[in-house]
Formats: sequence, structure tokens, C-alpha cells
Amino acid sequence: MKESVEKIKGFKEKKNAVILAHFYQEAEIQEAADFVGDSLELARKATEIDAEIIVMCGVYFMAETVKILNSDKKVLIPYPKAGCLMADMVFEEELKSFREKYPEYVVVTYVNSTAEVKALSDICCTSANAVRVIESLDTDKILFVPDRNLGEFIAEQVPEKEIKLWEGYCPVHEKIPIDRVKELKKKYSEAVFIVHPECRKEIRKFADFVGSTSKIINYVKESVEREFIVGTEEGIIYQLKKSKPEAKFYPAYQEFICDQMKMITVERIINSITEEKYEIQVKPEIAEKAKLAIEKMLAVK
Repeated sequence: MKESVEKIKGFKEKKNAVILAHFYQEAEIQEAADFVGDSLELARKATEIDAEIIVMCGVYFMAETVKILNSDKKVLIPYPKAGCLMADMVFEEELKSFREKYPEYVVVTYVNSTAEVKALSDICCTSANAVRVIESLDTDKILFVPDRNLGEFIAEQVPEKEIKLWEGYCPVHEKIPIDRVKELKKKYSEAVFIVHPECRKEIRKFADFVGSTSKIINYVKESVEREFIVGTEEGIIYQLKKSKPEAKFYPAYQEFICDQMKMITVERIINSITEEKYEIQVKPEIAEKAKLAIEKMLAVK
């Protein structure tokens, strides 16, 4: 790992580039990054960067968000086909149709979405601040796009509001087998079950804690427990082990891997930096509207 990390850092310094990485990236990429975080943390960090080049080690919508917040900087993604299947489950024509049919609804869009969909939204949110965003709105009628599982989790926290759910989901979180969860909880009876709200309700109801990736990490740091069943993408386990090396972590299932995130590799990062390849471009008229929805999200405390 050390050699890969040093290689990336060396090329990064030559180009005056900053690397942002999501918690679901491979360990050596997390180590080489200037900042590692969840979607909310990455969005906030993107507004503080002075470097000429920003390399986003995550999926495409994350790089779009960074570009929208940094229109004057060169934003690169090491592999432009690293996408998000959830983001693909809603597109602008469908959302336009809904807005025309139900103009009384405020559209709250998960950042796991395209720039075009963000541009049609009233406000964005992440899994870390979704409940606070919903609570901040002066309306009782909300359409939550695109993740039905996160939307359902939010609705449970804010029952006083009417929240319509889009029929999108994260295939990686969606496919946790309930039988596997029950088996693990029986096998590791002392283990705490921590899950991401993108999981189905039948999985969440077995959880001891439900939260975003950053909240899961903070929960583990503060917990006195020493065994955890992890109900989110396996990349987070690297950070969990760093925060609590004496603890044991068990993936909720062995294939808990986002193939799209793993399309970002050390070789592709070096290639992207050295050749300044795969620059993100967002149409100005789209970026301007999407930025308003993102900035409203960032303003929610």
C-alpha cells in the first residue's frame, strides 16, 4: 500500500492537485487522499479548496457536485464511467412531469442524483443531514427523490409531514439478505448491528444504529462495544478499523461492494492527474440551478 500511496502523492504535488475520496474507496486511495468523507463532508470540503485541480475519487455525481461548487477549477474523475445506479433511476423528464402535475410539492433530492435532477429540485440533502433538511422546510408536502429507503427512514423521523417517495434505491444496499443478517446476529450475539439508511426497512428494524457513513464512524468511535456487524459498503471498514483497531468488524454480507466505486483505481488516478484527463463539465444553466439546491442544503445546520 505504501508504494501506491507515495506514487499518488508525488504526482499530485507536481500538479498542485487535491484529492477527495469517499469512504467506499480502496484503502490506499483513502490514505493518498487529502480528505476522506461522506457526501455531505465532501460537498462542504469542495467549497474550501484553493488548488487548481480537484480529483474526485468517487462516482460521477460526486464529481459533478464538486464542479458545480467550483466552476473556476478543473475537476477530474479518474474513471468517467464510475456511475451510480440509484442516480440513474430518475431523470429530468420524469421529475418535470411530476412538478407540473403536483406543483404544491417541494422536491427534496438526495445528492445521489444527476446535475440535471438537482437543477429541478428545491433543495438537496445527504443521508447525514436529510432529516434536518426536511425539518427546515416550511411545507408539509414533500417529494423525496430518488431513494425510497432513505425517504422512508426520514418519514419515520418526521411523521408530521407527508413525504412521497420516488421508486429508486441503491442496488448494493437493497440486496442485503435478511436471513444473512439473522444468522450473523445469532452467531455474533454480542455484536452491534450498524446500518446505512439506504437499506430496506426489514433490515433497518434489526439495527442497533442507523446512520450515514460519517455517523456510523462516529458511533463506532464513541461506542464501548468491541464487535460490529457492518451494514454498508465494505470500504468503510478500513476507517472503522483505524478508529477502533481493537474491535472486530463483520460485513453484513460478503459481496457488500459497490463495483462502481471500485472502478477508481490507483493507476487510473495517476493517469487522470498526469494527463489531466476526464474533466467534468456541467452546462452553465444546469450548474446555476443545481448550485442553488446544493447551497440551500449546505446552509442547513
